[in-house]
Amino acid sequence: MTSAWSRRTFLATSAVLTAAGGSALVLAAPRTATAADDDPYAALRATWSALILGEGFSPTAEPFRTRLATLGTQARQWLDTMAPGDGSLWPDAVYADPDPDTDPESYGFSAKMADSFIRLNTMAQAYRQQGTGLTGNTGLRAAIVTGLEHLNSQVYKAGQTRYGNWYSWQIGAPQALLDVCVLMYDALTPAQLGRYCAAVDHFVPDSAVASYTGTSTGANRVDLCRVLALRGVVGGTAAKIALARDALSPVFPLVTKGDGLYADGSFIQHTTVPYTGSYGSVMLGGLGLLFALLKGTTWEVTDPKRQVVFDAVENAWAPFLYNGLVMDSVAGRAISRGEVDDHRRGHPILASIVLLGRGASAAENARWRALVKGWAQRDYYSPPLSNPSLNLTALSRLKSVLDDTSLTPLPEPEGHRLFPDMARATHRRPGWAAALSMADRRITYYESGNGENLRGWHTGSGMLYWWGDTFANGQYSDAFWPTVDPYRLPGTTASRKPLADGAGGDWGVALPDVNWVGGVTDKKRAAVGQYLKGLSSTLLAKKSWFFLDDTVVCLGAGIRCQDGAAVETTVDNRNLGPTGNAPFTVDGSVKPVTRPWSATLTDASWAHLGGHGGYVFPGKATVKAVRENRSGRWRDINTGGSTDTVTRTYLTLWVDHGQNPADASYAYQLLPGASEQRTAARAADTGWLRVLANTDNQQGVSVPSLGLTAVNFWFGGSVKPLTADAPCSVMVTEHPDGTATLCVSDPMRMRTSLTLTWNRAVASVVSKPSTVTSATTGASLRLVFGDLSGTRGATQTVKVRLA
Repeated sequence: MTSAWSRRTFLATSAVLTAAGGSALVLAAPRTATAADDDPYAALRATWSALILGEGFSPTAEPFRTRLATLGTQARQWLDTMAPGDGSLWPDAVYADPDPDTDPESYGFSAKMADSFIRLNTMAQAYRQQGTGLTGNTGLRAAIVTGLEHLNSQVYKAGQTRYGNWYSWQIGAPQALLDVCVLMYDALTPAQLGRYCAAVDHFVPDSAVASYTGTSTGANRVDLCRVLALRGVVGGTAAKIALARDALSPVFPLVTKGDGLYADGSFIQHTTVPYTGSYGSVMLGGLGLLFALLKGTTWEVTDPKRQVVFDAVENAWAPFLYNGLVMDSVAGRAISRGEVDDHRRGHPILASIVLLGRGASAAENARWRALVKGWAQRDYYSPPLSNPSLNLTALSRLKSVLDDTSLTPLPEPEGHRLFPDMARATHRRPGWAAALSMADRRITYYESGNGENLRGWHTGSGMLYWWGDTFANGQYSDAFWPTVDPYRLPGTTASRKPLADGAGGDWGVALPDVNWVGGVTDKKRAAVGQYLKGLSSTLLAKKSWFFLDDTVVCLGAGIRCQDGAAVETTVDNRNLGPTGNAPFTVDGSVKPVTRPWSATLTDASWAHLGGHGGYVFPGKATVKAVRENRSGRWRDINTGGSTDTVTRTYLTLWVDHGQNPADASYAYQLLPGASEQRTAARAADTGWLRVLANTDNQQGVSVPSLGLTAVNFWFGGSVKPLTADAPCSVMVTEHPDGTATLCVSDPMRMRTSLTLTWNRAVASVVSKPSTVTSATTGASLRLVFGDLSGTRGATQTVKVRLA
C-alpha cells in the first residue's frame, strides 16, 4: 500500500460509513484460530486477545454497556478525523521532528508518534469488541490497516533513526502496534506483518535486554519483555518468546541497590525514586499479563524466584493500598497528572493483583481476591467500577471479584511498616492510616521530568499524609496538588525561599547529604526520624515521629536556616473541598468559616477540625492558622496538564519559626478522626505523654499507659531511662505479662558497634538477634551490638523478662 491514504478518499469512505451508521458485522475469527491446537502462536494470539479485551462480561450489562459505547464513540472520532499526510496520521498528532538533534520538542514529536499507534489500538478494540457500534465495521478495518501502513512507511520502520524519548520507540509504540497486530491479525498480510516485526526488531533488538542496566530494569524491563514476547507471537518466532521469558528473571530477585524490589518491601525505579504506586503498578500489571499469556505453554515462566513477586503483593503493594487508593508517597511524578488521582491509580493495581493470582497458589489467590474485594467495596469516594480511566479488562476482573459471593472481604491490615530502603513508612490503625515521606543520600527529595511534578520540591521533607476510613478519602484526590501551597505540605519543615519549577534537577538527581533517616518498629508502633537538609536551601532540622495507637507524636528541633526567608513547620493542610465549611475549634472557641480568615493562636493547647481530627500541643504553642481559597491549574505543575483553573478551600495550621531561625523547635500530636471531646480530653491529660527530649542531640517520648519509651539518638547520649554510645533509634515497650520488647536500629547504616543501656531491672533475655554480641542483665540491661552497618537500617528486636 502507499505511504498515505488520500484525504479525499478517506473522507469519502468516512462519509459512507457515517451515513450507514457503521454496520455491525459478525467478527471473523483470526484466520488461524481453527488451527489453534496445532499452532501455538494462534493459541497465544487468542489468549492475548482475551487478556487485552477482557472476558466473562456481558456487553449489555453495566458498567460495560456504557464503556463499550464510549469506546465506540472514541474510535469513531479517530476514524472521522484520521487524515494521513506527510508527517502525521492525525493533524493534531504531528510526529515528524524537524531537527531531531537539536529540537527541544523532540520528546513531544516521538510521543505523538506513539500516541498515533495508541489511537489505532483504540480503533482495533472497538472493531473487535461487541457493543461498540463499530463491531466488525469494514471501513474501520480498512482505516486501521491504512494507519499501520502509513506509520510503517513514514516513521516506525526498519532503518529509521529514532528521536525524542527512547520510551516512545521501545515501549509506547511497539506495545500498541503489536496489540493491533494481534487484534487485526486476520486483516493483515504476511508481508505487512513481516515489515511491522522488522520495525520492532530495529527499535527493540535482543540487545535491549542483554544487560540489566539503564532503561532495562524494573518496570521498564517488564515492558520490554512484553514487546519481545508479542513480537514472537505475531511473527511466530519461538526464540523471541523464550528470550522474553528468560529476560524476566533479573526482575525477580530482591535487590540491594538501584531499581527493583527490596527485602523490606521497598520498590525503586529511576535509581532513587520510591515508585510502588506508579512504575511498580506497571511492573505488577506487566508480569501478570506475561505470566497469564505463557501459562501452560512451552514458554511458561517457571523461574522459582518469581515467588518474590507473589510475596511482594502483601509485602510491597498492600501496605500502600488503602480503601482502593494507592498512596501518593510512592507515586513519584505521577501525582501531577490531574486525570488520574490516587484512587484511579489504585484500581489498576487491584485488577493486576487479581490477574497475578491466576499464576499463584490457590491459597494466595483466594486471600488476594478477598483483600481486593475489601479494598474495592470500601472505596466510597471513587468506586472502581465507575473509574473512567480503568480499561474493560480491569473492570471485568474487579467486577468478577465484587460479584463473587463466596468471598468474604478482608478488612484493612493494621500495623506499622517501615521501609528504610526507600525512606518511607506507613501506619495503619482502626479507622485511619498515615504515610510518611523522607529523603536521604539514596532517596531523592522528589522526582520531576518530562515537564511533570514541577513543584514537588518538599514532598520528601517529612510529608505526613493521612486518611480516614469513612472520611477524608479524597484529601489528596480532589485537585490537591495544583491548589495546595507547595511550601506548606502537611508535616514538612521548609524554607519559604522561592524555588524555580523543577529545582534540583530532573529524574530524582537531587539527594540530601544525610545518613540518619529511618527508625524502629515492632510492627504495631514506631519511632522514625529524619535529619533534614532543605532542597536548594541552608535549612537543617531534626524531625521525629512516634506512631502510636491513636496518634502520631511529632517533634522537631535544631531548626536553623540562613536563607533570609521564613521557615515553617506545617502541622496540617487540609483540603476542605469546594465548600470548605468544616468547623474549626481552638481550645473550645469556634473560629469563623468565612474566607479568607487567619489568626495567630497564642498558647494553644488543642485544635479540632470537624470531619477530620484533632491536634494537641504539649505545653502549649503559638500556632498560625488560615482558612482560604486557593486556585491553580494542573498546567502549573505539569506542562501537559489542563489549563482550567480549579479552586479549593484549605485550613492550614503551621508553626512559624521566623526568618533565619537558629535553634527552633516544635511539638504536636496528630489525632486522625478524633472528636472535639476526645481531643480536648487528650490535651487535658498532661501526664499521658511525656516529652523526654527534643533537642538537636536527642528526641524522645514516653507514654506510661502504653509502657512505651522511644528515643531517636542523633548523637548518642542519655535520655532517661536509656543511654546509647552512638547514634541509633530505640523503642522499648513493657508488656502486662512481665516481659518487654526492645527495638533498636542503626538508621545511618554505619555502626560497627553499639552499646545500649536500659536503666530497668531485667531478669533474663528471652530472645535476641545475632547482632547482639553481649547481653548483661540485673539492675539494668546492657546490650552490646556488633556490626550493624550491613543490617540496612532494619529493626533489631530483643525480648526480655523483667525482674
